[in-house]
Amino acid sequence: MIEIRHLETLQAVREAGTLSDAADRLHVTQSALSHQLRELEERLGTKLLNRRTRPLRFTTAGLRVLALADEVLPRVQTTERELRRLAAGRVGRLHMAIECHSCFEWLMPALDAFRQAWPEVALDLSAAFSFAPLPALVRADLDLVITSDPIPLEAVRYVPLFRYELVLAVATRSALARRKTIDPAQLAGQTLITYPVERTRLDVFTAFLDPADVEPAAVRTAELTPMIVQLVASGRGVAALPNWALTEYVERGMVESCRLGRTGVWRTLYAAIRVEDGEAPYVQDFLRVARDVSFRTLRGIRARAEAETA
Repeated sequence: MIEIRHLETLQAVREAGTLSDAADRLHVTQSALSHQLRELEERLGTKLLNRRTRPLRFTTAGLRVLALADEVLPRVQTTERELRRLAAGRVGRLHMAIECHSCFEWLMPALDAFRQAWPEVALDLSAAFSFAPLPALVRADLDLVITSDPIPLEAVRYVPLFRYELVLAVATRSALARRKTIDPAQLAGQTLITYPVERTRLDVFTAFLDPADVEPAAVRTAELTPMIVQLVASGRGVAALPNWALTEYVERGMVESCRLGRTGVWRTLYAAIRVEDGEAPYVQDFLRVARDVSFRTLRGIRARAEAETA
């Protein structure tokens, strides 16, 4: 079996020209170096050096192993440098997925700010609308998942980012627009416009309609928030969206928003990470940047501790 030390020895012999000079470079005795070379030749069953020539010459087999050294050792050295930088917390990988369709509004500025501070961290972002992101997180296919539906998993830690209120977007001329709050029964005759995800991942069902045993008259899906808002504005239905996702459209007079129930439906948005990654400096800094950007750019959100008492 060829070992890294053997490859380093052959490189040193080539660069030094003699066994004694190579031994000096490697900080070993010439006897130890000669023994190491003979041991490797016995393992491989062939000579690597022609010791009768001055300077030493490599045999054909020796040149093949030397070529291996030239290929492998730079990669080993590069990996060692990267591992040292990783241990220092400067490099890493942050591949993430989001389960919240509206999250792009604040997440993209957060990623831009993070990228400037951590240019050596590999970033990747995907929308987790067609696959299960939490199992992918456990498998280490992902490193972070933005979700409002935490599932207890031993390997996963959920870090709260902020609390937001789920509100109902209605057309400005609809009868519902004159109401401050909406009861579940008032949606029984409405077309509910949702993102194209499973019902169990839609808070309007799990936190509002299902507990009241109410079904909307119909369900229609759209992939993008602006598309949903346009459908609502044209009277095609109603939609439950995060309050901050509707701010711009309400201010422009496109739709009205109503509270779901007397106290509202409040949800927490989490960053799910693997337990062992929780103390990585770049992960900690991303969480800080994500909170800072979201509270700076979004209206109507709360810190989790404040919202728990609401």
